[in-house]
Amino acid sequence: MRDAAAGVDTPRPLRLVLLPGLDATGTQHVAFTAAMARMGVVVTVIAYPVDRALDYAALSDVVRQALPTDGDYVLLGESFSGPLALVIAAAPPPRLRGLILSTTFARSPWLALRRLQAVLYRAPVRALPMPALSWLLFGRWGSPALRAALQAALARVHPQVLRVRAAAALGVDVAAQARAVDLPTLCLHAAHDRLLPARCQRHLSAMLPAQATTRLDGPHLMLQARPEAAAAVIAGFMRGVYDID
Repeated sequence: MRDAAAGVDTPRPLRLVLLPGLDATGTQHVAFTAAMARMGVVVTVIAYPVDRALDYAALSDVVRQALPTDGDYVLLGESFSGPLALVIAAAPPPRLRGLILSTTFARSPWLALRRLQAVLYRAPVRALPMPALSWLLFGRWGSPALRAALQAALARVHPQVLRVRAAAALGVDVAAQARAVDLPTLCLHAAHDRLLPARCQRHLSAMLPAQATTRLDGPHLMLQARPEAAAAVIAGFMRGVYDID
């Protein structure tokens, strides 16, 4: 990219496309987006419909239609969206340069509970207590601001949409697609993830042929709770993908 006033070439900002977690509004990533911007990375969040109950297959179509076509980018799948990112990276669009998987999975760690999917379709998602959700998703990094942002994000999404997404995550298995990914990949795991068991993290890292794994001190919602630390690791990985010193 050329700076006409200075008459010199300036580097184009790196681009990260973020597929957010279960609420998929993207409203919880303000601090992370700002941290990435300070490191020269522009973040584009693809939010999912808040009023349409779509499974992984339908969401994959939504995401593919929203992906950039005007430049290279790295795709990040967070939590619920990890399987989506893996499916897309297994048959990558032309401008996709790399993949980042943050506190997520290729195969549901709760497959044994698939019989509960029917129950999830009637679960009172609005009644889930915020202190319990905060303990599960933020751990000791929880704060009034993080809890308020989580509550506001969940409130924007129709309850049936949340139920369908939770049921989809309960039964998902994209291990075959994960093994087909040959893009540079970073697995970002949380050392204090109370939602995903450690075996799930090991399983994900082991099946990806071209990956690096970083384990950060933090909770399941790593990008929200530890935005600076996560951004530093992600920006370093992206500079390697783009071959920037």
